[in-house]
Amino acid sequence: MTDQELVQKAIEMQNFSYVPYSHFPVGAALLCEDGRVFTGCNVENAAYGSTICAERTAVLKAVSEGCREGWTAIAIAGRGEDCCWPCGACRQVLYEFAPELRVLAVRGDGSYQEAALSELLPCGFGPKSLQ
Repeated sequence: MTDQELVQKAIEMQNFSYVPYSHFPVGAALLCEDGRVFTGCNVENAAYGSTICAERTAVLKAVSEGCREGWTAIAIAGRGEDCCWPCGACRQVLYEFAPELRVLAVRGDGSYQEAALSELLPCGFGPKSLQ
């Protein structure tokens, strides 16, 4: 799958977002080495702390379906003018499984920037930190 196809899947997932408070839909698409793609959208909650981001939705779907390794890239799409980078909590959750994951942060116009997750979360804390 090309990066552009992964970005398009993330953009499409925005349509499933539940965002009655922020009105800021976000979609995500997580690509695995075997070609599987796990998608997600943000789901807000009146108790704001219970809101879940699109990236974490995709991660939870992957893990719950037995895919805990081999993640290669994630596209995260928002509708704003700025790139939609993962929040701190999402960076930490992604780092748990794929510290070298490629992150494609997508703008509302479909353009995107790429960075390694390890750049976005330098000196990250992961499973190896507990050994």
